[in-house]
Amino acid sequence: MKNKYFVILVIFLCIAVSVGFYILFFGDPSHFEDAAKEKPIDIYGTIYTGGVLVIALLSLILMVVTFIIERFISLARAKGRGQIERFVKRVHDHVQAGNIEAAIDECNKQRGSAASILRSGLEQYQMVKDKPGLNSEQRLADVKRAIDEATGLETPLLEKNLIVLSTIASISTMIGLLGTTIGMIRAFAALADSGQAASAVQLSIGISEALINTAGGLVGAVLAIIFYNIFTNRVDNFVYMIEEATLSLMETLAVREK
Repeated sequence: MKNKYFVILVIFLCIAVSVGFYILFFGDPSHFEDAAKEKPIDIYGTIYTGGVLVIALLSLILMVVTFIIERFISLARAKGRGQIERFVKRVHDHVQAGNIEAAIDECNKQRGSAASILRSGLEQYQMVKDKPGLNSEQRLADVKRAIDEATGLETPLLEKNLIVLSTIASISTMIGLLGTTIGMIRAFAALADSGQAASAVQLSIGISEALINTAGGLVGAVLAIIFYNIFTNRVDNFVYMIEEATLSLMETLAVREK
């Protein structure tokens, strides 16, 4: 629920910033030769001639940058403190020595997603290890269930907002193509209205609108696709490490139960 509100807030803020930037910066009279803002003298004025769809593309690019930063921060937190391999080795050594409290303390210090999952399993093991009426298989089954539940809670946090990046990649491309189409329609409409004496200004406005929107759509899509793949690969590697860590823990506990 909180993530939904965060995404909505980001969308509205990016749109508001894009509108202001489009009107106040790109649309500043200093970027044009005429008061009608039809003759740009630099790249900023040229971008302004791309039309209203430039606002949508600016918003999407800002959203991509925002979610890229958010994913870097979230995955860094999920990794926790220090190297995961060393952390897992310390937990394994403590469990092998029968010091479950020390293993839980290591998890509390590490504070990552892997640590949260292992801590859930260790705390469940502490609860059931001396419980009467349970054999070793039942105790291990309880620990496995606790680990699976914790994994089910942590994994969506690692994948959060990746669907937003993939969606923006598709939308950005479509909006860019729409702007391209509209710009070419304007260019050919100017040519049809004026015949061979078509206004160079009107033609250039239409062509600029087409090319600016194409470029904006491609920038947003390329950024979103590149970082979507980067984050997906990181999440996959991280999930694989978590699975190895939990498997190692279960094997160590199984040896202790024999």
